[in-house]
Amino acid sequence: MHIGPYPLANNVFVAPMAGVTDRPFRQLCRAFGAGYAVSEMVTSRRELWNSLKTSRRANHEGEPGPVAVQIAGTEAAMMAEAAAYNIERGAQIIDINMGCPAKKVCNKWAGSALMQDEPLALAIAQAVVRACEPHGVPVTLKMRTGWSQSHRNAVALARAFEGAGVRMLTVHGRTREQGYGGEAEYEMIAAVKDAVRIPVVANGDITSPEKARAVLAATGADAVMVGRAAQGRPWIFREIVHFLATGAHLAPPLVAEVRRALLAHLQDHYALYGEFTGVRSARKHIGWYVRSLPGGEAFRTEMNAIEDSAAQLLAVQRFFDALAARMDRLPAGAAAQEERLGEVFE
Repeated sequence: MHIGPYPLANNVFVAPMAGVTDRPFRQLCRAFGAGYAVSEMVTSRRELWNSLKTSRRANHEGEPGPVAVQIAGTEAAMMAEAAAYNIERGAQIIDINMGCPAKKVCNKWAGSALMQDEPLALAIAQAVVRACEPHGVPVTLKMRTGWSQSHRNAVALARAFEGAGVRMLTVHGRTREQGYGGEAEYEMIAAVKDAVRIPVVANGDITSPEKARAVLAATGADAVMVGRAAQGRPWIFREIVHFLATGAHLAPPLVAEVRRALLAHLQDHYALYGEFTGVRSARKHIGWYVRSLPGGEAFRTEMNAIEDSAAQLLAVQRFFDALAARMDRLPAGAAAQEERLGEVFE
């Protein structure tokens, strides 16, 4: 599979999630088999580009290509300018956010709110493609099935976006109205796939290798995108890739492997965010790793009281050393992640 000139390792992708898919997390998922990763969304508002938050989101140091950056906004000219800004900073693919359902985003008519205004949505896609074409940078777009059950316009928009030059579409199988409630439906993704010639990626509720295979079969999509199921379980990517290729399941990861991966992730996380913010923002990642493990809930409570990175690392080491003394591998199914934690934008 390719996006423009860029070959991808496989067709199992990690979703852009605000507050989650920073550079350390993207690199972790890639190391565990994800074929492609998109940054968390970067604002198109120029006055925020020099903020610490945006500079961290635009940090691609040491990241393997292709480097894909998702941009969000409400004005065509601003989105085109944001695309050019991120290309100057290393973006090789630009992704347009028309899928985020969060109120703080949609209240500003960004994210999936743009699906209510089809002329504006198309104008944004056209402007971003025009800004990227001189640099040879392909444009992709992520959207939902529509704004509401009575306003499901993904097929019409998909055709328009393809005509504008968008090179790949990702469709989350819910409307904005649904948020993350209920179950994702895949009929509309299949309809989008039938309507366009460009690659289509299916997203929503892909939590296991079996589900990934079933969604690919049901939709005819070219790839699947995994979001919340990868939180604390980044090895889900290699599990899905292996299952799609062989029909067989990989054994759960060794405790020692998970320990090494988490400790390396934390050190990379601290390096990006610094001591104060790094320790606090790392808590959610640690919590996702341990919440289904023996003693995990008690450890999460202990973790929330730690405010020093060295102490946090030591506590994680001790937790996994104690776990390794009891078992070689994680319990089968221990990381079936269904709990919705915080406001995460898949």
